[in-house]
Amino acid sequence: MAYELRSENGFDFIDVGEGHPLVLLHGLMGGLSNFEQTIEHFSEKGYRVLVPQLPLYSMPIISTNVKNLSKYIRDFLAYKNLSSVTLIGNSLGGHVGLVFTKRNPQTVHSIVLTGSSGLYESAMGDSFPRRGDYEYIKTKTEEVFYDPAVATKELVDEVFDIVNSRDKVIRTVAISKSAIRHNMAEELKNFTMPVCLIWGANDKVTPPEVANKFHELLPNSELHWIEKCGHAAMMERPHEFNAILDKWLAVHAPVN
Repeated sequence: MAYELRSENGFDFIDVGEGHPLVLLHGLMGGLSNFEQTIEHFSEKGYRVLVPQLPLYSMPIISTNVKNLSKYIRDFLAYKNLSSVTLIGNSLGGHVGLVFTKRNPQTVHSIVLTGSSGLYESAMGDSFPRRGDYEYIKTKTEEVFYDPAVATKELVDEVFDIVNSRDKVIRTVAISKSAIRHNMAEELKNFTMPVCLIWGANDKVTPPEVANKFHELLPNSELHWIEKCGHAAMMERPHEFNAILDKWLAVHAPVN
């Protein structure tokens, strides 16, 4: 990635551009590189783009849950002295953003969700991936996308590393169970800020009915579909993703 990863006050993050702040939140098996083209596009179009690295594998195991990840975002935004931000979350990142917004609505101007958990998600099958079985991990990683070629060897290797680390597996399972406990269905009616839902029409992890349910429950939401696209639209169809988000932000993001 062409962007500097900064480490300050216990936070690792990217911070580029100037203007209305967009805070990008990655998923459980994701990382900062998932948003590379989103960072490039919007940091050059008059937005300040911040991408904190979620401490998925460094928090104490007893504290590794969605609630504490949302507190991490609270502390990060406080450290950066940010308010009235647009949160953009994929998968678990969207869920963390929703839990954060529930507890800190005054800090959130608007929300963008793509393949977000929070209502339902199908993880990597009915059981946790078999350790040591590279081909199985490769297949399950490819299933996250409509086009399996998006699952590069580098990406498969990253997932393989996670599921073959006992420490990371324990934390991954803890976060997954926490996500199930923190179902947001009863809370979403209270989210009055603008919400943009950008969904892959072929998402197998958070299927289309999840997007429709989010749209139904969020009172001020718009739902946009990207055809021939799976769970991570900003990776698989970045140009379409950025075009949709561009138009939505032009209407909803405050002008600095």
